[in-house]
Amino acid sequence: MRLQKATAAALLAAPALALTPTTAGAQLGDILKAPKTLIDRAIEARSAEDIAKDNRIIIDVNAIMAEIGTIKASTEIYEQNLLITGIFADQETHDSFLEQVRQVRGLKQLYWHAIFMSDAEREKRTDLLEWDDVLVLETKVDVEMVSTRGVADVNFRTAADSFGTVYLMGRARSDEELKKAVDTVAHTEGVVRVVNYAFVRP
Repeated sequence: MRLQKATAAALLAAPALALTPTTAGAQLGDILKAPKTLIDRAIEARSAEDIAKDNRIIIDVNAIMAEIGTIKASTEIYEQNLLITGIFADQETHDSFLEQVRQVRGLKQLYWHAIFMSDAEREKRTDLLEWDDVLVLETKVDVEMVSTRGVADVNFRTAADSFGTVYLMGRARSDEELKKAVDTVAHTEGVVRVVNYAFVRP
């Protein structure tokens, strides 16, 4: 019973959810990452109330995804600052999702990096990563962050997209730590570009 409750809690705390029926790899990756996310949030330097706010926002966003039903998008959050990445094949779905997410209660800042791209446009692109490849890239970045001395990885969040861009969120305790974190992400194999939304707060 305890294991079932812990698993359920971990799934609710998951930072990302891909809801396209054909993206089983992405969904599996989210489930695999969920327990680590739950543990990280439990030991990081934030209040339980602040973490609960993040979890509630993610649950609300995931509910919007479930209602729309055919979204291929990922989410990441830190201190009620929400990042969304993904590629939509339908402009109407993209616009509807954006509008609903903007209305989520408690959201401070929305970093919107989801885009519309038709199936024909995507077929022409040879540089786009599949969802499984995005998951591999995120895992590589996470491993590098954990192994970097002087970087408290539990205070950072990372997410990747199909263009090889990695987004860094969270809190560094010093300018030096933030620089190390950004450099670590930038030098991870497969990373094309880094977008930094992390900040310094001792």
